[in-house]
Amino acid sequence: MGRPWDEEESGSVKKAKQRRSFWKELPMLIGIALLLALLIKTFLVQAFLIPSDSMQNTLQRGDRVLVDKLTPWFGSEPKRGEVVVFHDPGGWLDETPPPEPNALQKALSFVGLMPSAEERDLIKRVIAVGGDTVECHGKGPVEVNGKALKEGSYLFPGNTPCGDRAFGPIKVPKGSIWVMGDHRQNSRDSRYHTNLQGNGTVETKQVVGRAFTIAWPINRWSWLPVPDTFDQPALNKAVAAAPAALGLAGAVPIMAWRRRRQTARAAEPGKPASG
Repeated sequence: MGRPWDEEESGSVKKAKQRRSFWKELPMLIGIALLLALLIKTFLVQAFLIPSDSMQNTLQRGDRVLVDKLTPWFGSEPKRGEVVVFHDPGGWLDETPPPEPNALQKALSFVGLMPSAEERDLIKRVIAVGGDTVECHGKGPVEVNGKALKEGSYLFPGNTPCGDRAFGPIKVPKGSIWVMGDHRQNSRDSRYHTNLQGNGTVETKQVVGRAFTIAWPINRWSWLPVPDTFDQPALNKAVAAAPAALGLAGAVPIMAWRRRRQTARAAEPGKPASG
């Protein structure tokens, strides 16, 4: 008669042990999840909040974008047309200290679910890269290596390419980029910092990564592709011509030396000129 009671008691003990086992493992599971989130934030992807209107209409204030932080680890350089997040090179942002985040904000930013309030980062579009010459006069267009960009697809409606801020020509140093906001008349970008070291360019070592998608809000989810105008082969003409020019410069003295040698041999009696 006592057996059913024993079986019921044994089942209760097992359930109690399972509950205790779950609560023991929970801190470990949370720790692993936090570690994975931290690794993802550090090496793979991080969320950033759009704080201003400088990238309208591509990005709106309050959007959250995901930034690819992995490819720079493999030596990938920012490319023309990409939207990138970068640290303040110095003097771009005002010195007003950001508001002190609360404990929850600090925790979420630590694991990459929320941008850090302490970080002084900006987001702009790459217009020119190291070795390029960029300029814009009057109402535009912006020219890269002498080739006009057709920017109508992403410029804020009513804006001119120069945004009433003519510049250049400026030679972008190697290892640097020239960046501009899509809302040209509401973006304190490279155009406004030509008085600083680098003539307004940003060193690629300051680049956090490329923003590749709008993740939030849900109704604005979309990719951030490179506009077609940056695929023009002519943009690379100046860069491609450099090796050819160097080769020609090296070939001229060699051919001159060979011609002199042939002439000298032909002048010697009994010695035919070589072909």
